[in-house]
Amino acid sequence: MATIEAKEIYPGVTVNPRVMGGTPVLAGTRIPIGVIVGHLAAGDLMETVMDEYRITHQQILAALGYAAHLVSSEEVYATA
Repeated sequence: MATIEAKEIYPGVTVNPRVMGGTPVLAGTRIPIGVIVGHLAAGDLMETVMDEYRITHQQILAALGYAAHLVSSEEVYATA
């Protein structure tokens, strides 16, 4: 049986169909990128998120970098 390994899709961000259903997570964790970005968007301080999830400042920057990468490559067309 083949071993499924995590694939790095952005520095510090991986996907693996066996981890969180393939949702992008911080490398080496089961913490979805969306959870981290969501906390920050809600106004939580970086230090609070770091303490709550036991992650580093660098990991938060990886989550934000991945989110920025996604948004920068998105095309949106106005309909009105």
